[in-house]
Amino acid sequence: MFRKAPPLRTADAVVQQIEELILNGVLRPGDRLPPERELAGEIDVSRPVLREALKLLEERGLLTSRQGGGTFVADVIGPIFSEPIIALIERHPAAIADYLEFRRDMEGTAAAHAADRATASDHKILTDILAQMDAAYESGDARREVDLDVELHHAIGEAAHNVILLHALRSCYRLLENGVFYNRQRLYHHPTARRAVLEQHKQIVDRILAGDPDGARQASYDHIDFVGAALKEAERAEGWQEVSDLRLKQRRLTPGSNRTAATLKG
Repeated sequence: MFRKAPPLRTADAVVQQIEELILNGVLRPGDRLPPERELAGEIDVSRPVLREALKLLEERGLLTSRQGGGTFVADVIGPIFSEPIIALIERHPAAIADYLEFRRDMEGTAAAHAADRATASDHKILTDILAQMDAAYESGDARREVDLDVELHHAIGEAAHNVILLHALRSCYRLLENGVFYNRQRLYHHPTARRAVLEQHKQIVDRILAGDPDGARQASYDHIDFVGAALKEAERAEGWQEVSDLRLKQRRLTPGSNRTAATLKG
């Protein structure tokens, strides 16, 4: 991952290299840097020069040190919204439609760029994630499928090779990980959604690998449209289940024969 520093081997050169890795999404929030001795050897700088560089990166808020635990990439993404607006959105579920519309536009653009710009390494990453998704589907591991769903969208954002789009998408997916807009488990427990979502992801990646930006964009649109429809259907089904459970509970509290007699008498 790291490369030899230029001949001057200054702290600034080390800082620039690590900043580029963070900016381009190679180093993600929470990633741990190699131990000091190992990292100094990889970059080919003295340990005092490396320490100076790491200190500067910490001052810039890009790295964080944990006592006895090493140096990590800081949470440089942060929330896309403030806590008050997130709480407001949670109280008004109608915002889910707006969120999906926002994702539809951003992910369609990312998929189209990825079809134009993805490298052989990007292709390998995407196909590896799809293979893991297949395995999770076959084993019935819905939780793993949920995690890989977000990981695939991260990888598509990376393959678009636009750092602004990349970090905007990562911030957007942070809301999914926190369950702000909807519980992804709900989608994966939909009776037909698991297979459909897997096939949609395969179609997006297929169009990216084929270098078909229009096809990749449309496949991405189709995926988000399906997610929106499936969530609405799941919400309705949950509502039906809730009402049915209440009816069952009431019938147990009030025996059917007595209730019927009281109704006829009234």
